[in-house]
Amino acid sequence: QPYDFSWAVNDYYNDYEHSEKSDGNVVTGSYRVVLPDGRTQIVTYKADSYGYVADVKYTGEAKYPE
Repeated sequence: QPYDFSWAVNDYYNDYEHSEKSDGNVVTGSYRVVLPDGRTQIVTYKADSYGYVADVKYTGEAKYPE
């Protein structure tokens, strides 16, 4: 069954988004989340009859309290 969706939350405590679509056989999507250390994690993925493959990237620099 084909489908397509996306959603996002951006408020004081949360900043993330997710989108995904399928043609009925292959699912592709991505999500992005701002981590507590200030970096952003971006994951893109594909799932089909052969399995699930994800690519994980980080942007920005980690910041820690002094």
